Amino acid sequence: MRFADTDPLNRTRFPLDEWSLIETEFGEADQGRTETLFAVGNGYLGLRGNVEEGRDGFAHGTFVNGFHETWPIRHAEEAFGFARVGQTIVNAPDAKIIRLYVDDEPLVVTEAEILNYERRLDFRQGTLSRSLEWRTPSGKRVLITSRRMTSFTDRHLALLDYEVELLDADAAITISSQILNRQDGRDEYRSGVTEELPASFDPRKAEAFTDRVLQPRVKRHEDGRYVLGYQTTNSGMTIAVGVQHTIDTKSEWSESGTIGDDLAKHIYKVRGRKGEPIRITKAVSYHTARKVPARELVDRCDRSLDRAAEVGVPEIFAQQRAWLDDFWERSDVEIAGQPVMQQAVRWNLFQLAQASARTDGGGVAAKGVSGSGYGGHYFWDSEVYVMPFLSYTSPLAARNLLRFRQRMLPAARARATELNQLGALFPWRTINGLETSAYYAAGTAQYHIDADISYALVQYVAATGDRDFLARGAIDILVETARLWEDLGFWRTNADDVFHIHGVTGPDEYTTVVNDNLYTNIMARANLEQAAFAVDRLQVDDPVEYRKLVERLGVTPAEVASWRRAAAYMYIPYDAKLGVHPQDSAFLEKELWDLEHTPDNRRPLLLHYHPLVIYRFQVLKQADVVLALFLQGDRFSMEQKLADFEYYDPLTTGDSTLSAVVQSIIAAEVGYHELALRYFRSALFVDLADLHHNASDGVHVASTGGVWETLAFGFGGFRDHGGRFTFDPRLPDGWDSLTFRLTLRGTRVRVTVEHGSMTFTVEAGDSAKVWVRGVEVTVSADAPVQVPLDGQGPRIVGAPTMRDVTGTRRADGTLLTASIPNLSLDIDEEDSSMPID
Repeated sequence: MRFADTDPLNRTRFPLDEWSLIETEFGEADQGRTETLFAVGNGYLGLRGNVEEGRDGFAHGTFVNGFHETWPIRHAEEAFGFARVGQTIVNAPDAKIIRLYVDDEPLVVTEAEILNYERRLDFRQGTLSRSLEWRTPSGKRVLITSRRMTSFTDRHLALLDYEVELLDADAAITISSQILNRQDGRDEYRSGVTEELPASFDPRKAEAFTDRVLQPRVKRHEDGRYVLGYQTTNSGMTIAVGVQHTIDTKSEWSESGTIGDDLAKHIYKVRGRKGEPIRITKAVSYHTARKVPARELVDRCDRSLDRAAEVGVPEIFAQQRAWLDDFWERSDVEIAGQPVMQQAVRWNLFQLAQASARTDGGGVAAKGVSGSGYGGHYFWDSEVYVMPFLSYTSPLAARNLLRFRQRMLPAARARATELNQLGALFPWRTINGLETSAYYAAGTAQYHIDADISYALVQYVAATGDRDFLARGAIDILVETARLWEDLGFWRTNADDVFHIHGVTGPDEYTTVVNDNLYTNIMARANLEQAAFAVDRLQVDDPVEYRKLVERLGVTPAEVASWRRAAAYMYIPYDAKLGVHPQDSAFLEKELWDLEHTPDNRRPLLLHYHPLVIYRFQVLKQADVVLALFLQGDRFSMEQKLADFEYYDPLTTGDSTLSAVVQSIIAAEVGYHELALRYFRSALFVDLADLHHNASDGVHVASTGGVWETLAFGFGGFRDHGGRFTFDPRLPDGWDSLTFRLTLRGTRVRVTVEHGSMTFTVEAGDSAKVWVRGVEVTVSADAPVQVPLDGQGPRIVGAPTMRDVTGTRRADGTLLTASIPNLSLDIDEEDSSMPID
């Protein structure tokens, strides 16, 4: 990890504001990054932070969650059970475009003389606003202000305001508001379709389409309203976008419009007068469906736009503010005396809202709706990194995400059958529920996604007490995943019976298809235990729903007993000689990769070494055993956690943005307090400072969720094992206090950690029971409860190094040595420092 402790942002260009991200100078060179940083979304609809005028841009993008096209996956060598159909998010028709001409001179931001400029993403208002003063080639000064938002209260609605004011002279004004199908069509500036493909291999990018994706089905315009409807060529999904225009000015104006298959224009011509503002408002509605005809979606757009007109623009913006007021009341995290971190924390939390708030039964993609990275696919990221934030702050959104997985069960059962297993196997990466990972070794083989989803379900029920959701069908997830683990594993008998799981890949994608991956085994054990517990409890608490479960899935007491036995005898690898848990049964037999002496221009490893080279070494793309120490922390002693962390931390490349947050949490717990803070800062600024050089592809949503986890679980010391809410905080040196909120079974508790105490205050609800370092505490609405603290846990200076790992001997007596496969350094001299997520 190579990230300085200084402020990573240029504060002349990005001035500090704890409730906004502000840009005071337009940057052409890093438009991709700022288009992501200033994107607006609501979980269903996302608008990248492209300039309104629509010509300049790195990657123009408008995305609707789950709206995708399919395409055949062509494997170099076929085999049974390989994923057959790829899925890629579609760039929806772009309604952001508002072109401006003053005396027929176009505003092109990258070429114009800009006298003043400010762009602001406001975390409390939920808006992106921009103000710029332009001096035209003829010397006239023009003030342009704009505002856009995607609604949190009506997920199908976006609003765009665009105001022009002549500051020192009259002029002829033309404003051309447009809808452009960028996926297939091009406008007169050759803007649309796709930007150039990267010259080098990068698996984070979305696949590019060569054939037409959106087939025109409907086009209509009247009275300032334009509607376009399409159907995707292969997936058969439909989409409609509708725009209603209004103008507000005292100047004389006229309007006209045209519409085609891929481009609609509404044009205002105004006799602009000095000091007379001209405001154009675009109300935009998007609707999508898997089977509904495009014409019906057009009707839905009409209804959405009619309703927006009835409510009125001021009220819609007021509703946006009210929604966010409620969000921040239950979700804000405050770091006293750390304004730089405070701004970054709130940007990350705001991204979680923009990615998840209105998925309403859909999933949370790796990039949310901020970009096309990873093709718009859903991974295990949602359950392990995003769901905890939602379960403890926004339970309804968490429930909706779990319902999304629940609806995938039929496809997951079919996938398990295809892989010759009982139960259900959820897809490693998907949009429509089918597996779309073409590389099975680092995809389908990650069976642990079953346990991750089950873990998230159990965590949600413990956090909310919503056992009704479990009883009325969600328990099927636990049953079917438990069946898969029992069927996938097998028994070996020597002196004792042992249950093993072979042929899987853990979270670390630099080590694939292994036997007894520790993370997989320990998460599968928890999955089996929780499934057995849930079925037994349902039989006692709700006999009617239990009978329905038996009828639905054929669960028997003998089967439940077999799950419990498999969990009890699960093989958990441990090496007594080294005193660590091996990542898998063969991991310690490999040689160490000397990361400390690997040149920066050979990082990430996957872009410079064949997978087989990487697979032969002890080297990690992301935390694996260390993640198990976090999620199943009650199964390890503090001594085991320390030993495992010290062994694996020097072997972890940081090539994944999923890793730093977990390393920070465990570093804090075991005492590496300085290292914990450095890892936290690395995660905090991964997009804001573009530390992985791919922020242009969209927000790293899992990392934003991990930021909250690091604050609550790492520095706040919060844990929930078996529904018991415990705290053992680790406040960093230099922080005066840390405050965060948790909703525990309906009661919202404000938690404040200081160096000598922690305070619990009920903000909503009745009471909650927690434990602080083993002491039971009941906090009620009557008064806050302050608990004294004897320090902030162990403190270890520095960080584990490769030198701490090398030189020791394995159980067979062989010496652990570190090296680098140097031949590839001579073959490939291309410089790259772009990590893989």
